[in-house]
Amino acid sequence: MEQPEVLRLRILIVGGGIAGLAAAYCLGRAGHEVVVLESSLTMKEIGAGIQLGPNMSRLLIRWGLADRLNEKAVKPHYLSFYRYDSGERIGFSWLGKKMETDHGAPYYHIHRRDLLHMLHDIATPFMELKLGCRVVAVNTETTTVLLDSGHELSGDLIIGADGNRSLVRKAVATGFADQPESLPTGDMAYRATIPLHLIIDDAELRALVSPPQIHCWMGPDRHIVGYCISAATEFNLVLICPDTDMSSDSWTQSGNAEEMRRMFKGWDPRIQKLLQLVDSPLQTKIMLCTPPTRSSFRRVVLIGDACHPMLPYRAQAAAMSIEDAAVLGRLFSSITDVRQISLLLYGYEEIRKPRILSTLRDTWSNRRIFHLPDGPDQILRDTSMRNGMMRALAKESHKGAGNANMWADHQKNQEQYSFDGDQAVDDWWEYIRGAIPPKL
Repeated sequence: MEQPEVLRLRILIVGGGIAGLAAAYCLGRAGHEVVVLESSLTMKEIGAGIQLGPNMSRLLIRWGLADRLNEKAVKPHYLSFYRYDSGERIGFSWLGKKMETDHGAPYYHIHRRDLLHMLHDIATPFMELKLGCRVVAVNTETTTVLLDSGHELSGDLIIGADGNRSLVRKAVATGFADQPESLPTGDMAYRATIPLHLIIDDAELRALVSPPQIHCWMGPDRHIVGYCISAATEFNLVLICPDTDMSSDSWTQSGNAEEMRRMFKGWDPRIQKLLQLVDSPLQTKIMLCTPPTRSSFRRVVLIGDACHPMLPYRAQAAAMSIEDAAVLGRLFSSITDVRQISLLLYGYEEIRKPRILSTLRDTWSNRRIFHLPDGPDQILRDTSMRNGMMRALAKESHKGAGNANMWADHQKNQEQYSFDGDQAVDDWWEYIRGAIPPKL
């Protein structure tokens, strides 16, 4: 029997960041008319380094970006954890080839700017990008958006990819009488990049970047992560510490380098050297945004940070956005009737919600583990990590679970990094095959 043609929808995407551009590519490639509405006049990024685990890189490679990733991104060989004061290494995990062997795709580090450019380039043939278009209202009844210019645009589907402070989230939440809030976690982040040659020129610091690797220093109420980005020409630093300006309404602003150094006084001497190389850090308030009851209402759906803002303790925010886009694109690649939109959005919810909740649990767990004060719990953490490190350095196979270092926990790695967004959609269709319309 002849298969019905895929219905071409008009899809409005609010937000032209990582989530929005990825969704534009996936849905445009599936045959839909895609319009991306970005409030900025230029494509710009906030922040610097992004970690690309195999769950994310497998999709980017599938989208044809392997060569560009190998050109611009960096593959870390391993991950090390350190005591904050002495710099003693207490945890270790192999990455590099082991990640590819265990999970079928590489582990990369990349500058956010480079990833944004890649996504823009592959999405461009499939989308109309409207810059300087600020959405000021979303009508879920008519599937329309109102721009600050007074113009109104309509579509068959609206996707909110407008980040942590999402306007579209408010429209979806209203449908369930939710009151989404943004609450301070009590943490803030300093972010900075250092030209790699400055690190290489210092004999004590050189080993931090040769070979490329991830470093994580853990201390009471704070931690630091560092790794190479930009084709190994820059070193990315993220420093998490208590928020000193809880009352501020500004989430992102220029930071004070002297204040940053004061927050980490007494830490590993290598940290003191690295921080002396930072002139102008970016300071970000880490907020917890309560999600709506569901990710969609009527024909409006949320993706990325607009749907489920991720905290920076598991390095999965960008990955969740890419997975969201892949799942939506694959679901809507088979639509033949506009009445099927509700079913497909139900599928999106069923596939993504358990995945997001699991990742959020791990994120909060890492925050606690990284920030333990010195004492009995910290000693237990360090002992657990050391045991995993000894096995890793001896290259002993260990398939168990429960290591305080999640990257050394085989079960956690399988759950996080072996996930395939496309396969998840196929599995969902298989699961409900007896209940779906035959023409789908």
